Amino acid sequence: MSAVPEPYLQEIADGIHAYVQPDGTWCLNNAGVLVGPDAVTLVDTTATERRTRRLREAVASVTHLPIRTVVNTHHHGDHTHGNHLFADRARVIGHDRCPAAVLEQGTLVKSLWPDVEWGDVQVSPPNVTFSDRMTLHLGDLRVELHYAGPAHTDNDVVVWIPERRTLLAGDIVFNGGTPFVLWGSVSGTLAALDRLRALRPTTVLPGHGPVGGPELFDRTARYLRWIQTLARDAAGAGLTPLQAAREAGLGEFADWTDSERVVGNLHRAFAEHAGAGPGAPIDTRTALIEMVEYNGGKPLTCLA
Repeated sequence: MSAVPEPYLQEIADGIHAYVQPDGTWCLNNAGVLVGPDAVTLVDTTATERRTRRLREAVASVTHLPIRTVVNTHHHGDHTHGNHLFADRARVIGHDRCPAAVLEQGTLVKSLWPDVEWGDVQVSPPNVTFSDRMTLHLGDLRVELHYAGPAHTDNDVVVWIPERRTLLAGDIVFNGGTPFVLWGSVSGTLAALDRLRALRPTTVLPGHGPVGGPELFDRTARYLRWIQTLARDAAGAGLTPLQAAREAGLGEFADWTDSERVVGNLHRAFAEHAGAGPGAPIDTRTALIEMVEYNGGKPLTCLA
């Protein structure tokens, strides 16, 4: 494993475990483990073959039951690159837009971070999809899948277990890390956060970072509203997203990891300020290059 703390499994409700990968930075995502009476439902996989095998070992440490269902909260590789290790014995569920996005993305992260030990990653998209909602039953326990995008991406899914007041939020929510909406929507994420808040969960598993509660919605929303205001003011002053990011102080968000995402988020916010719809195509390549420039030329750090 990389020079980061070991992943850990944390029971967050009866039969529901969070698999948390510190330190939650690029490609160190969380997964959910839902143990039913006769099978396990896994929410997301991980970025590398080695890390997904570790996830599978962690599941085996708490139950002998087989993994029969995998839910992808969205298409990004840190959440889907392990699908192939389960696809021969489990259905893989995602939003209707997820399979095409997985195939289009391929193994893009390998080119972004060529030094990471990715292993034998095989692109494996969901083979079961839904458009708005889908309900799973783990014995008597109701597990609801809600489409929540466009937010982090255009195919975001959250997993809501009403009887446990527990929400697995995917990358709509980060804890301790900077949110990232370059491929999604600032306004769409704010709307999604309102819908998630209305569920009134007591426990929230973010896509990255430690388990928290509904206070995570408020932190994320404050950041995104700040991004919107910064984009509006900077556009009015004739600044570019990179210039705006360089001139802005990060304030209460300065201690969040991966702060260079401010540039990508501003690219999305500038586009929406100019009238682009949520999730509309924008020049993401330029945004990624400028994130590195904002970082003083230092490549984005991935410890997967």
